[in-house]
Amino acid sequence: MNPLKQSALVLSLIFAPFLVNNLLVFVNSISPPCSSSSSDTAVFDAIASINPKSPLNAGKNRTSASCSQGSPTSCHVWDVACSEAVLGLARKPENVEWIKGLRRKIHENPELAFEEYETSKLIRTELNRMEIEYRYPLAKTGIRAWIGTGGPPFVAIRADMDALPIQEGVEWEHKSKVPGKMHACGHDAHVAMLVGAAKILKDREHLLKGTVILLFQPAEEAGNGAKRMIGDGALENVEAIFAVHVSHEHPTATIGSRTGPLLAGCGFFRAVISGRKGLASNPHHSVDPILAASATVISLQGIVSRESNPLDSQVVSVTSFNGGNNLNMIPDTVVIGGTFRAFSNASFYNLLQRIQEVVVEQASVFRCSATVDFFENDSTIYPPTVNDDIMYEHVKKVATDLLGPQNFRVVPPMMGAEDFSFYTEIVPAAFYYIGVRNETLGSIHTGHSPYFMIDEDVLPIGAAVHASIAERYLNERG
Repeated sequence: MNPLKQSALVLSLIFAPFLVNNLLVFVNSISPPCSSSSSDTAVFDAIASINPKSPLNAGKNRTSASCSQGSPTSCHVWDVACSEAVLGLARKPENVEWIKGLRRKIHENPELAFEEYETSKLIRTELNRMEIEYRYPLAKTGIRAWIGTGGPPFVAIRADMDALPIQEGVEWEHKSKVPGKMHACGHDAHVAMLVGAAKILKDREHLLKGTVILLFQPAEEAGNGAKRMIGDGALENVEAIFAVHVSHEHPTATIGSRTGPLLAGCGFFRAVISGRKGLASNPHHSVDPILAASATVISLQGIVSRESNPLDSQVVSVTSFNGGNNLNMIPDTVVIGGTFRAFSNASFYNLLQRIQEVVVEQASVFRCSATVDFFENDSTIYPPTVNDDIMYEHVKKVATDLLGPQNFRVVPPMMGAEDFSFYTEIVPAAFYYIGVRNETLGSIHTGHSPYFMIDEDVLPIGAAVHASIAERYLNERG
């Protein structure tokens, strides 16, 4: 063979695969992802036969799957790439620093129920920067923002904003600057995660198949802020709602929830038992409210132990008893008070009724009268928080796909209460926990402790979970 031809043949064998690969990349780039004619397929097959390991064969398989399931870039059918895209946005170093800085600003400046003016202002500043529309105020300091098409379906995510009247005992750079006030229940983290989710959702707004409503709510700890938010239109058009709470019981970024009752309904009572004052040395001249109140406390314990189904967890606890401090006088009144809890509305309101009956009737046995106040006008009654079965499964699916099955737990019900329960009475809802426990950092203390703190690594993960829950809900129902 001619040496020149021989050299040309060798070179063509060496460079042919590279030329074919580049040609394939070009062809793929100009071809519609889910449509091809038979002639297109023939051309592709002919080129692929030259190099069976070329990107075409892998691309061909991906294109086939995409055509049967929807475009991979749309995430209409969620896959690993979609989860990675959301987590990638959340974990960008600049976003991580931003969300931590946001939480620290809120932590340094805690505000109590219906006083969250600066917190609300900070949130609105971030929303303005992201060009996210919102309505303000709802429930005095609350915000209702929205991202997406502006049309149905509408799904909501809620974060509470208020702090607690607690003096912070944690010594760190961003300790509360307000004496006697502290974010001791993680609401600063809840706000930061929801603002972080807003940033992710705004970046992916073109993929949303409906509208995400972001609710920043005041007064979860006291005052039923949720109830007032609802009254001001927070749930307008909303067909489902989700919320998260940080938990020291689970490792950082572990998600926990359950179907059905998750948190108890909670109520408080104050009973005034009235008799007639008299000298302790002549009790027959008095009508003794101390004796009546003592018998009442004992009788109240029988409501749960003898009237309630043992499999239906309920609590009645008397936590105060005040008859004055005069050791030589039988008082004219005794005031007792306490709390009651249950996991269903039927059981909860049965407890309320029975407390009323037992106090009044037991007092009458000892010739006393009684009145019972349940503080209904002060908004201190919280119904049970009950997760919708379908919404719970949605949270479980999203968390498992995003973080892996090892990072999801089914948790037991708790006797604590949450005013998110008011939302669950109106639309299908799911409430879940995200772990912040990190022994190394000292993040081991329960909420409402002056030593409560969180592992801030949870913040971008919480934002990603929020965003994925909302986006996937819309994709599946839009």
